[in-house]
Amino acid sequence: MKRYVTLPLTEEMAREMRAGDEVYLTGCVYTSRDAGHKRMCEALARGEELPFDPMDAVIYYVGPSPAKPGRVIGSAGPTTSGRMDAYAPTMMSVGARGMIGKGARSAEVIEAMKKYGGVYFGAIGGAGALLARCIKSAELIAYEDLQSEALRKLYVEDFPVTVIIDSLGNNLYERHKA
Repeated sequence: MKRYVTLPLTEEMAREMRAGDEVYLTGCVYTSRDAGHKRMCEALARGEELPFDPMDAVIYYVGPSPAKPGRVIGSAGPTTSGRMDAYAPTMMSVGARGMIGKGARSAEVIEAMKKYGGVYFGAIGGAGALLARCIKSAELIAYEDLQSEALRKLYVEDFPVTVIIDSLGNNLYERHKA
C-alpha cells in the first residue's frame, strides 16, 4: 500500500502500517548513529533529558556528508541499522516511534517495536544524493563534536521509505526469504 505520512508518527499511525508499504514521509526527522545513540542512552540512564523530544519521533540512521554550496545537506544515505540495536529499545521506551536505515534488526528490537508500536523503515542504500533532494532543511541540535554523526533535525518532503518491519513483527526481509 502507498501511504503519504505527515509526521510526527503517532502510535496509531505506526500500528496501521504493514511490512511492504511504500511510504512518503513529510515533516521533522532526527538523525543519529551509534555514537549519538550511545550518548542519548547514557543521558537517559542519568535521568537527563534528550536534546529533542523523542515522543513519536522518527530517527534516521545517517551521517550526511557536508553540504555543497547552495544545498542544505550533502549525500544522506542510510547506514546499517544493526549498530543501533543495543540502543533502539531504550529509545522506543521513551517514545521514539520510527527508525530509518538499512539492513536487518535484532529480535530484541523487533520485540520492542511490538511492545511500543514502532516501525522500521528501509531507505535505499547508495541513493544518498537522491534522498538528500527530499531534505529541505537541516539544523544541528546536539553533539557537534561527532561531526557527520551529530544530531540534526531535518525537515523532509515526500521522503521515500518502505516499511521493512511493522509493529506486529512482520518482516519484509523474512517474507521474501520464504
